[in-house]
Amino acid sequence: MKEPGKEIGSENQKAQMRKGVLEFCILLTISKEKKYASNIIQTLKEADLIVVEGTLYPLLSRLRQTELLTHTWEESQSGPPRKYYELTKKGRETLATLKQSWSSLAKSVDHLTE
Repeated sequence: MKEPGKEIGSENQKAQMRKGVLEFCILLTISKEKKYASNIIQTLKEADLIVVEGTLYPLLSRLRQTELLTHTWEESQSGPPRKYYELTKKGRETLATLKQSWSSLAKSVDHLTE
């Protein structure tokens, strides 16, 4: 018997799938250019991956602790200094590996959905 809210395609399951790829998406976003948190959130929203600051900051912190990201403070023309994030060498290497894994996984899932 299915539990309420556990139907296939439910919002909860969609959210769980998004969480599973969110770190990958953050690395992809930052790989193009250094960004501050609001830029990251906006880019993810444009990709239909709604993320709030309360979700983003712990992920950024974890990515920094694992040495995939670094940050610098830069002056802003419209307010206080901003913390810009960018990938480290290790972060770029990890992203390359994740891209390969994603490609393989996507092919497998596409095969099953055909």
